Amino acid sequence: MKINLGTADRLLRLVVGLVLITLVFIGPQTAWGWIGLIPLATALLGNCPVYSLLGFDTCRTKKQAD
Repeated sequence: MKINLGTADRLLRLVVGLVLITLVFIGPQTAWGWIGLIPLATALLGNCPVYSLLGFDTCRTKKQAD
């Protein structure tokens, strides 16, 4: 799986994902907060399937993950 997320993009996704998941436990406490798993997973994996489909790449170095 090719890494296509840069450092800033990954950090932003990580923060957004954690904030959304936190809303499940505090705040409105609705199930919509679980949508935060998507940006959290893409941040941890370093790959966004939508970016792959559209040909976007915010990663400066071209790394290939096994």
